[in-house]
Amino acid sequence: MSKKLLVVEDSRPIARVIKQIALALNYEVTLATTLAEVETILQGDSEFFAATIDYALPDANNGEAITCVLSHGIPSIVMTGKMDEDTRQKILAQPVIDYIPKENSQAFLYLKRILHWQLTNSKNGVLVVDDSSSARNHVVELLKRRNFKVYIADQGVKALEVLAQHNDIKMVITDLEMPTMDGIELTNEIRKIYSRDQLAIIGISGASNGMHSARFIKNGADDFLRKPFCPEEFYCRITQNIENLNNIEQIQKAANTDYLTELPNRRAFFRNAEIQIAEYIKQQTPYCLAMLDIDLFKKVNDNFGHDAGDHVLKVLALYMRKHLGTGLLARLGGEEFVVLIAGVDDDQLYNKLDDFRREIAVSQLNYEDKHITFTISLGINLSSKDSMAKQLNDADGALYIAKENGRNQVSIYGVEE
Repeated sequence: MSKKLLVVEDSRPIARVIKQIALALNYEVTLATTLAEVETILQGDSEFFAATIDYALPDANNGEAITCVLSHGIPSIVMTGKMDEDTRQKILAQPVIDYIPKENSQAFLYLKRILHWQLTNSKNGVLVVDDSSSARNHVVELLKRRNFKVYIADQGVKALEVLAQHNDIKMVITDLEMPTMDGIELTNEIRKIYSRDQLAIIGISGASNGMHSARFIKNGADDFLRKPFCPEEFYCRITQNIENLNNIEQIQKAANTDYLTELPNRRAFFRNAEIQIAEYIKQQTPYCLAMLDIDLFKKVNDNFGHDAGDHVLKVLALYMRKHLGTGLLARLGGEEFVVLIAGVDDDQLYNKLDDFRREIAVSQLNYEDKHITFTISLGINLSSKDSMAKQLNDADGALYIAKENGRNQVSIYGVEE
């Protein structure tokens, strides 16, 4: 469902740019050009997710619109053409998300980042660790303006407990000066469990000693803030570190995902299957490894075109998620896929895969004006204590037998056909 954004801007060109940015992020946009329009809109509807507010309007030249919108509890970003220090301090004295000087095109790129993160920050947990309730509450308030999910702890040992309980925590903000376990010791303990790819750490200290920032970084922190800090700097550091984590996550996803079907690729499957098979063996859980292949896939490409062939691969991946989604799935390459699933016993595993094969065989795909049918063959290796490479090889051998015996069937390794 789209989130509602109130755009308060008297410049039509700028309002148009902001609206385009918001629409691209799937916001529902309401425009206002004067304070009077803002008041009328908010009398009828104040359920806005966020707002962008021009500091100076024709009937409100001194930031009055900011106070008006904030009084309705709407998180707000101020856009301003004024750059003097008094204006800056006046804006920052209010609980705004941020303010952006309208200097050049970078202002709108920064606005896009903020609007994006307002939508997605609710998925990012941040743990604030400080034994001072007033300092802790100040940081919590700043984070809530940016829509983060916030957790708190008043000392290091408690922080480690909270971390272990909540896997959505992406960042820890910790004060240095705390009893029992200080911030640097806490950082060191966290890094024994969580890598920089998994979790960002920002150290904070009010001490004047300049060595603390270096100590934090050397013990595994990603950044450092000296108290008292201004909200601007705080938000810049927070956003930068969350974006770094997100970029790493996207790179890792790209490295482990098949670009066409969005299933895991060969690399991801081999890594995860080794772990999963070891667990199945340990728990004595029946499982099977299956290789599957689209029958006569070259004919699909030859008769309908390669775009249609790509469509078939995508649809097969969707069927795999629907029918076999509890297992590990992957595209190994071309028209070849692999499945690792667990079940009650060997018969149930076989029947599940054969039912899947039957479902594919009776399905008809519509692509443009074409109607495409296809079948698959599967070779399966039931629970085995052989190496995964041997199990895959055996499943591949069974797949070859299924092909040789006429296709559109399931062949079990070690069972004579």
